[in-house]
Amino acid sequence: MDRAHIWPSFRPEHLLYEDADVLAVHKPAGVPSQSANPDRPDDVVTRLRAFLAARDGQAEPYLGVHQRLDRDTSGVLLFTKRPEVNAALAKQFEGRTLKKSYVAAVSGWRASCAESTLDDLLRKGDGGTMCVVAEAARARGRKPPGRAVNRNALAARVPTAAGTQRAVTHVRLRTHTEDRALLELRLETGRTHQARVQLAHARAPIAGDALYGGALAPRLMLHAAALELEHPRTGKRLVIRDEAPRDMADWVARGDRGASIYDDSKSLARALALAVERRWGLGQSAVRDVLSTRTTAFRLINEEGDALPGLAVDVYGTHLVAQLYVGGVWEDAARRDRVLDALHGLGFDGVYLKLRPKQANVLVDTRRDELAPALPVRGVPTVSPEVEIREEGVPYGVCLGDGLSTGIFLDQRPNRRLVRQISQGARVLNLFSYTCGFSVAAALGGAARTVSVDASVLALERGRANFAAAGVALGGLGPSAAHTFAAEDVFAWLARAATKAERFDLVIVDPPSYSSTKKRRFVADSDYDDLVSMAAKVLSPNGKLLASCNHRGMTRGKLRRFVAEGMNRERLTLAQLKDLPEAPDFPPPLGRDAHMKSVLATLA
Repeated sequence: MDRAHIWPSFRPEHLLYEDADVLAVHKPAGVPSQSANPDRPDDVVTRLRAFLAARDGQAEPYLGVHQRLDRDTSGVLLFTKRPEVNAALAKQFEGRTLKKSYVAAVSGWRASCAESTLDDLLRKGDGGTMCVVAEAARARGRKPPGRAVNRNALAARVPTAAGTQRAVTHVRLRTHTEDRALLELRLETGRTHQARVQLAHARAPIAGDALYGGALAPRLMLHAAALELEHPRTGKRLVIRDEAPRDMADWVARGDRGASIYDDSKSLARALALAVERRWGLGQSAVRDVLSTRTTAFRLINEEGDALPGLAVDVYGTHLVAQLYVGGVWEDAARRDRVLDALHGLGFDGVYLKLRPKQANVLVDTRRDELAPALPVRGVPTVSPEVEIREEGVPYGVCLGDGLSTGIFLDQRPNRRLVRQISQGARVLNLFSYTCGFSVAAALGGAARTVSVDASVLALERGRANFAAAGVALGGLGPSAAHTFAAEDVFAWLARAATKAERFDLVIVDPPSYSSTKKRRFVADSDYDDLVSMAAKVLSPNGKLLASCNHRGMTRGKLRRFVAEGMNRERLTLAQLKDLPEAPDFPPPLGRDAHMKSVLATLA
């Protein structure tokens, strides 16, 4: 595979306008205007500079930044190419003489309201949001959006309170279908989240806007459609347009596509392209990052979180693993083949397939070939049955054709990073350890001791191999070894460890949603507090417990309650109970919890 082809620095077709002084580009949805992670920058500025450097042979091409768009907003971004024109362009942005036009897909806008001006006072709200504190003027159905508002007159009528900002947005209805509409917006002011908060206040939130109550949609349906300005050197009128993506009109016309997106090749291709853009930073890691920080395995598509219901796709080096849920959407063989063909068309060497039971509590033989073929269903197999991937520099062995599981749970990447950071000198117990990913992370973080407990002998053998691949010596033989493994039922092991007064500074609890042994049946949604209570018995004073659950019926709040109740049952006091964030490549469905929830509990 050519990873640089799948994740190029920048796509030439996204260049909208360029001359010696300025450059305008289409920013795809999912690409940040500025990097949130300086260690792995994936913003449009970093990417565009790398593209220009390669294209023009310049070591560090100049880009003057004068505007930004929210990560999930698509559309026109304008840059200067020479410092000498910065002042002239900045003057237009600051003086608001530069005209900005947007297109938004919304629900709730009245068909009778063809034109309107939203004029509000905004202030900062909670959690990075904005809120409307007063309506300065609202005139539905009056002058066309192209006519300017007399801002001085408005200011005289309604004084701006301390801590507030005036926001003026002109709205024109483009199309309307039942409760949905496509609107053209002209922003006279440029406030944070201006169009989003004003339309939400007008009871017409932008689709896909989780912050402001938007309807379900593949993404935030807001697009910067045009900029109109005076050229900063020549003074001539310059209009730069970026046609609104087709998915916005599709959403208004047909609503949330759901499973039918798989029956339209063009819609499917757009959804895959959006997911690829969102994972650029991770995709480029294997190209740009040094071996000690490289990540070569991550989630490419996370079901409804990427507007592709029932489809999860993971990257493992040069291959993809597609996970489909048996029944429902995937009963149609033609639909399944269409998706697999589209995935293979992205450019990976091969695509492995996992067909998962529709009901999570159905226990099946995970190595049945009809559920998890040993060979890829598209392309060529991996060079050997077990291959090495890297996660932030740490090597792990995976088997892509050996049943439904591969050997690592990719959604735990942030938690493994956390364990590595907090394990210096600690005694660490890893319950339901599987192939010992947490244990390896703890050992690399300087843990004095790790114990990995799992009922599967085979999983623990693979765990030993992961220790060896990471260069971690087990530190002797038998119980005195620094890193030991127990092939045993977790509940039986915990009961015995408690009677022996074993204590650990960090206990990691990541159980399956359902499990059954000869002596016990465990259901996470009802028994998690019992598990926490047993784990708490082996916690040292001031110890920490990292609790995770991937059961979709378990809310984050319920997991917190289970952990608190389990600790309380042992008469332990919590100094802190902290929610842990999900990995960015595992976006949750709009307005819902992520599938995998985690909390870190610290004893007082």
